[in-house]
Amino acid sequence: MEYTGSKYIGEYVDGRMEGKAKYILPTETIYVGEMKDGMFHGEGTLYFPSGSQYDAIWENGLAIKGTYTFADGLHYDEKNWHYCDGYDRRFHTEILNGLKPAGMAQLTNMDPPRKIPRGYYDCGDGFCNPVTRVVKDYRNRFLRNADDDEHEWITRTCRKG
Repeated sequence: MEYTGSKYIGEYVDGRMEGKAKYILPTETIYVGEMKDGMFHGEGTLYFPSGSQYDAIWENGLAIKGTYTFADGLHYDEKNWHYCDGYDRRFHTEILNGLKPAGMAQLTNMDPPRKIPRGYYDCGDGFCNPVTRVVKDYRNRFLRNADDDEHEWITRTCRKG
């Protein structure tokens, strides 16, 4: 664990991570659930720093079936997903709280919207520096380097500060 930056709190069988456990990744994502032979196995939940979570049935480290819930309570539905698409352009907070009066646009699901640093893009889970392509979360912690496809999507669709 000291090499990966992860932390394991749980049961062991023959020196292997197995049984009920809490596994904390370096990104502060936390897995709480069952382990087998050092892998997620059985029922378990990933809790993300953003406040969202993924409840799943795992088999040898792979999610077999699961449900993703955003931090604001919106559940992702793979078959009937109509959130902010051509069918229904409202944000989740607008669905819950109603639309604003005419002339008062809501720009993001968060109202008022988050202040974006000058020259950066708000890509939903953090801010992206378009020059370095580094995405950091809203608390300024490294998330990832945007690849070519993500960089193109961010600069084409996301709000810029």
